[in-house]
Amino acid sequence: MTHPRPLAAQPTTVRLASDDTAAFHQFLEQVRYEGAYPTRERAEESVRRVLSALGGQLDRADRAALAGCLPGPAARLLTRAPAAPRGLSGWEFVQEMTERCGGSPATNRWDVGAVLHVLARGADRPVLDRVIAALPAGYALLFGRPELVGRPELASAA
Repeated sequence: MTHPRPLAAQPTTVRLASDDTAAFHQFLEQVRYEGAYPTRERAEESVRRVLSALGGQLDRADRAALAGCLPGPAARLLTRAPAAPRGLSGWEFVQEMTERCGGSPATNRWDVGAVLHVLARGADRPVLDRVIAALPAGYALLFGRPELVGRPELASAA
């Protein structure tokens, strides 16, 4: 009886472009798991919609900082988004996505949470703290963090 070689012993080919693609596919699989989506395509649809919309809510510096925590294709979605005409609260952000993309507010809230929870797990904490602080109220919850309002000493401890 022969045993297959262990995965660690299998040869690997490293190419920069495929690493970027592999990282993006891994990001999509994490979103797929978080959102309990039936397919990677459904997860990718959510990633595209949410990151494009979020990019419009961020200033250039915050977009760039947060994009640095994402694989290339996801980072480009965030950085290439046109600036929104006005800043939206977390709830308004979900409502805007519902109006623009259809579906129900609950489904869009689910999609936003799935993508932003995965983004938050992979982001540098100081970058994410700065981005959440710069956004209007309600985004901390979308990123899976408690919303600490009116108590700055608690916000820095979160």
